[in-house]
Amino acid sequence: MKQKLPLPLWTIAAPILAWVAYFGMSLDLGNLYAIILAAALIGGVLAAVHHAEVVAHQVGEPYGTLLLALAITVIEVALIVSLMLTGGPETAALARDTVLAAVMIILTGIIGMCLLVGGARFKEQVFSLQGVSAALVTLTAIMVLTLILPNYTTSRQGPEYSPIQLGFVAIISLVLYGTFVLVQAVRHRDFFLPPEADGDEDVHADPPGKKVALLSTLLLLVCLGIVVLLAKALAPDIENAVLNAGAPKSLVGVIIAAVVLLPEGLAAYRAARKNRLQTSLNLALGSALASIGLTIPAVAIVSMVTGMTITLGIDMKSTVLLLLSQFTIMLSLATGRTNILQGVVLLVIFAVYLFTIIAP
Repeated sequence: MKQKLPLPLWTIAAPILAWVAYFGMSLDLGNLYAIILAAALIGGVLAAVHHAEVVAHQVGEPYGTLLLALAITVIEVALIVSLMLTGGPETAALARDTVLAAVMIILTGIIGMCLLVGGARFKEQVFSLQGVSAALVTLTAIMVLTLILPNYTTSRQGPEYSPIQLGFVAIISLVLYGTFVLVQAVRHRDFFLPPEADGDEDVHADPPGKKVALLSTLLLLVCLGIVVLLAKALAPDIENAVLNAGAPKSLVGVIIAAVVLLPEGLAAYRAARKNRLQTSLNLALGSALASIGLTIPAVAIVSMVTGMTITLGIDMKSTVLLLLSQFTIMLSLATGRTNILQGVVLLVIFAVYLFTIIAP
């Protein structure tokens, strides 16, 4: 009698094949090998989503979404720092471009898609207003301090912080993010718990068990690790494709952020389709907070250790779109109920953001 695997076979095979493809780069099989690497990257991302959902089901909310947000941010930080250290002064704005892209993708792209899909399928969806408000007020403060304020300080010319300012803002970012995690996971955990959905089998299904959850945790780390390495390996091809197409170099940051956020975006989308909007918002807003609240301090440390100049301040066009996105999100999530309209508005802002990068 055959013994049943604790997890679907493809979720185990995908990361293994991705690692094989990565080490196969040493064979120098030509430009077409980039397509194989891209396919391996997508397989690793899909497997990561599955394992993250298994772990989230075992540990419960909001710990599951917090775990995935932190894992995704580790990928982003590792990728940005490695590209900065190997790219030299030309990557001074990479952290800014990637963090801005991550926040815009999450606030307008991922949340917009979740609201659109949920509204189309269920007409209205509900969530905990207290948890979303806590996330948004923290995100607003960190965004302004890290991406907008550098344009108006006078210690240095240009959109840069001086070393002492950069260190102070890094500490402030960690304090704000740490306080949010304390509120989310300990003091006000009930603010982030989704309402029970009677028709949702996933909510009432038995947890997968500690052994399966542990296996999924290990495989999740394996998946996230190979996603970082493959994204880094594909970065030169992405940059060359962007430059050959005549697009601005800032588009590279958007593509990197999109690749890194793909596991979280898919998980949030699937949750919205199952009428679990609270889980989608926990994933999206938690990831935005982790992305900006942890990436900026990590980049600040690299800057102070290496002496590398870091450009953080965004231009006026990006400032307008960022503030418009945050204002629209606050209005959209102000009542505890959402419908298809908010999703369409957010996706339109996301389309404008992408269009103005390509055609500034």
